[in-house]
Amino acid sequence: QVQLKESGGGSVQSGGSLRLSCSASRYPYCRYDMSWYRQAPGKEREFVSGIGRDGSTTYTDSVKGRFTISQDNGKNTYLQMNSLKPEDTAMYYCKTECRDIVFVRWGQGTQVTVSS
Repeated sequence: QVQLKESGGGSVQSGGSLRLSCSASRYPYCRYDMSWYRQAPGKEREFVSGIGRDGSTTYTDSVKGRFTISQDNGKNTYLQMNSLKPEDTAMYYCKTECRDIVFVRWGQGTQVTVSS
């Protein structure tokens, strides 16, 4: 069974950095992508960044130049977050989704709080 677990969240001051990690028990048997989403209180969950099996990356405009998504050779996906702003405060979720079959799995989330 595919399970995702996020870690690395915390509280930082504006301008600080955090590195989120998403550990997978295993990857799904499909052409999958990994991505990060976030949800602030009272707001809908929004896409932050994604990485494909070919290494291609995408970012929402508000984090371009500040966040970097990456993967290692194991079962980990990372989100390096620099120059954090109070508006980055949210619960951050890791997601894996298959391109060729219907399969989506979410992690439980990790809280990021940025104070001004």
